[in-house]
Amino acid sequence: MEFEHVLVVGAGQMGAGIAQVVAASGRRVSLHDAAPGAAERGLETMRKSLARLAEKGGADPDEVLARVTAVDDLVPADLMIEAVVEDASVKEDVFRRADETLPAGAVLASNTSSIPISTLAAATARPDRVIGMHFFNPVPVLKLVEIVRGKETSDETAEAITELAGELGKTPAVANDFPGFVSNRILMPFINEAIWALHDGVAEAEAIDTIAKLGFAHPLGPLALADLIGLDTCFAIMKVLQEGLEDARYAPCPLLEELVNAGKLGRKTGEGFFIYQA
Repeated sequence: MEFEHVLVVGAGQMGAGIAQVVAASGRRVSLHDAAPGAAERGLETMRKSLARLAEKGGADPDEVLARVTAVDDLVPADLMIEAVVEDASVKEDVFRRADETLPAGAVLASNTSSIPISTLAAATARPDRVIGMHFFNPVPVLKLVEIVRGKETSDETAEAITELAGELGKTPAVANDFPGFVSNRILMPFINEAIWALHDGVAEAEAIDTIAKLGFAHPLGPLALADLIGLDTCFAIMKVLQEGLEDARYAPCPLLEELVNAGKLGRKTGEGFFIYQA
């Protein structure tokens, strides 16, 4: 399979990062987001990221951005990588429309961090060509891509996407199709337990993160990491784990739900467990 033209759906921090690394590999990218102005904001995010990398010897920002085009709707491509909100119904709608728009031989991939790939594949007539391609934030910096095989994902599709991840400068690791896969089945309960520690008054947020960073040699504490990921995304993943695994251990901490309901979603809103300046 050749992936010369890639459609990225969703231009938030993950989608923009994915579009950036795909374009930096020399491929043509179409970037779509249904929200007005979102694709343009994504392009600006890419420009800033590329400028920082250029200072360290990275590719010329103008050269990379010349390969990216903002589009008003889904367009035919060799590969779609979906990076919209972590909501199964929204993602399923994208996959239904992509199945109608992209050529029969195209692969449909999702950057979902928790929703079963087989659920998304069921919205298409090509479940053998549907796969998870879970990048990590910030996409241009972190090397891991979690490749998730749905129940009907073909060996050909899995091999092609694994090879592509390597060509993007990433390290692929293959997981099977369970809620949360490997990464978030481990990470989110860790973050959730840190939130419980704050909720129960075990320590203040700064102390919890300091203990985790220095005690576990983590570059970022769990509460700051939750703010980076987005508290709404963390909450959504915990609900997928709780319902998909049918286990109350994965219920999100009430404090997490309170912050989400208050619109305090972390870095993207300027406040979560910590306060951020614009």
